[in-house]
Amino acid sequence: MRTLTVRMARSSARHPWRALLGWLLFVALCLGAGSAVGTNSAKTADYRVGEAGRAEAMAAEGHLERLSAEQVLISARSGALDERAAASAATDLTARMKRLPEVADVAAPVRSSDGRVLMVEVSVKGEERDAKDKVDALVAQTEAVQKDHPELLLEETGSPSISKGVDQQRGDDLALSEKITLPVTLVTLLVVFGSLTMAAVPLLLALSSIAAAVGLAMVASHLSPDAGVGTNVILMIGLAVGVDYTLFYLKREREERARSGGRLSSEALVELAAATSGHAVVVSGLAVVASTATLYLASDVIFSSLATGTVVVVLVAVASSLTALPALLTVLGRRAERRARRRAERGKPARRTRKPEDGGRFWTALLRPAARHPLATLCASVLALLALVLPLSGLNITEMSRDTHSREIPAMRVYDRLNAAFPEHRVTHQVVVRADASRAAEVTAALRELAERADADPLFAGASRIRTSADHRFSTLELRVSYLGDSPQAYDSLDHLRDDYLPATVGRVAGAEYGVTGDVARYTDYPAHQNSKLPLVLGALLLVTFLMTLYAFRSVVLGLIGVVLNLLSAAAALGLLVLVFQHTWAEGLLDFHSTGSIGSRVPLFLFVILFGLSMDYQVFVVSRIREAVLAGTPTRQAVLDGVRRSASVVTSAAVVMTTVFVSFVFLHIIEMKQIGFVLAAAVLLDAFVVRVLILPSALLLLGERTWWPVRPAQRPEPAPENTLVDVR
Repeated sequence: MRTLTVRMARSSARHPWRALLGWLLFVALCLGAGSAVGTNSAKTADYRVGEAGRAEAMAAEGHLERLSAEQVLISARSGALDERAAASAATDLTARMKRLPEVADVAAPVRSSDGRVLMVEVSVKGEERDAKDKVDALVAQTEAVQKDHPELLLEETGSPSISKGVDQQRGDDLALSEKITLPVTLVTLLVVFGSLTMAAVPLLLALSSIAAAVGLAMVASHLSPDAGVGTNVILMIGLAVGVDYTLFYLKREREERARSGGRLSSEALVELAAATSGHAVVVSGLAVVASTATLYLASDVIFSSLATGTVVVVLVAVASSLTALPALLTVLGRRAERRARRRAERGKPARRTRKPEDGGRFWTALLRPAARHPLATLCASVLALLALVLPLSGLNITEMSRDTHSREIPAMRVYDRLNAAFPEHRVTHQVVVRADASRAAEVTAALRELAERADADPLFAGASRIRTSADHRFSTLELRVSYLGDSPQAYDSLDHLRDDYLPATVGRVAGAEYGVTGDVARYTDYPAHQNSKLPLVLGALLLVTFLMTLYAFRSVVLGLIGVVLNLLSAAAALGLLVLVFQHTWAEGLLDFHSTGSIGSRVPLFLFVILFGLSMDYQVFVVSRIREAVLAGTPTRQAVLDGVRRSASVVTSAAVVMTTVFVSFVFLHIIEMKQIGFVLAAAVLLDAFVVRVLILPSALLLLGERTWWPVRPAQRPEPAPENTLVDVR
């Protein structure tokens, strides 16, 4: 009874208003500190991986990097294009753009092969990641020229405007997600507790935890840069675990209140809940943190940003359950006690206290197969999950390219028209070479030979002039490809370039270091980088899961079971994702266009996050079982009672968590859709199949061997301290 969780709960319960004020001050300080230091956003260099990243770094060192560019298309509103009017508009646009401090250069107008479109390309100064923040100035000039030439149609697209459109769409999607999630979560909690006040407690604590985590994440971004996804994951994971942790604690406090029949004070009930569910919350929270921290091993700024957001929000959610929640429960409990005393003084009968939950008929029926036929139930359940794993044999992992963005973004619709009018501008490979300055002439000759070889290849559509740095150590050549960036031909052209043409030309220059970058090179190198890191991260994840379970329950058997079950549920969910998103049959149902692949970040993110979240259920369920064993209950009965008594809480938590994740399926970004779907599927499989069918069946078959090497020793119930008992 003297654990850290109990001591903190006791302090909060004795001084509830001080604890609540302290929590609010903590949230305010976190937000204040975050606002003061701001967010350290990831730079272009932070995203560099593989050969493409090395080539970009060389180009940047020689000041030959490709600048972000906007393309303005000038066409007739109807009929043939008036060449003189189009040329006048292009001249006006060029003059306006050149006066902008954000613009590095404006290329000469280029006419499409059919003569219907004139294109003006504008290069933007500075970091590629910062270009989207400068695009408004360019768009304003395009709109001004459009106003002066109403007979023409001027449309703008490019990487900066597309990125800005994606960010705006993501923001709108998240707002919609919140509008869906919060009411559904509140209704779910209202059904669970039957009281609006009690239903609001988990939601309010989760939202306050999210607010504090957002501020802390801004501070943490100065140690690990934010890739722009930190807030997204804080909202998604924060609401899920924040509500879950509060729910676990609240349900146990209500159970103890019903069991005591009014003999214990609110402070005593809070301490009892802290000693049981409070401890489980801390252990599961630490398990989520430890599991998520393995993402740092991926050596990727996006995964590091995801890890930072998750770690911060989970730690804050655990802190709220240790401090603010006990205080809030004490305040609400004291209010209920005062109402009960007033009713007694008026001679009214006391309200009936709900009996401690035993799981009810529904969960008794659902557990019956495991109780009566554990071996058959185990085999059938495992085979069902293995059937869902089978589609993984066809898993196709790719980097989601620009071409996969929603066409509801205006810049994407213009991008499609750009590709149609100027197919030779669809893809550009940039070859970068670094060599001793004395080899500059050899490098130039080799690049010319490379351009000649590419000209003879139907996959390529021409080459740019060779650019050389001022110190003659760096040279670049750009090769165009007239196929879309996600097409097989675009990837084939990269393979020809890297495997054949470069070794046969630049590769013969002594001491020359070379590489190819560009969008297609990035789309190729990023999944390869992730695949190379996957064994390391997965191995660390399995080890962390095992060690955390071993720490929590002192059982090697339970540690191994946890690893196997988490792997099984994650693999089954990923197989279901492949079945849905790599095919077209669910496109109308879930409103997406299948790319025939899964986003490169999804599998790793799924395994890490699911392993952490699964520990919530594992710790909570097994803690109830172990608690019964410590009280002297035989393992078989402890398993059935523990699962049955925790079933409603696990179900409610799973419904809340699933609601949060499902809301992300409504987003337009295909990778976010996939993440939301797979996490929702994984949580449902874990809560309703793994924890209700497979886990109890396995534990019933193992019996006392579950606790190997040391069975929990039975111990007497500790006598409550005098301060815990209401001696009225």
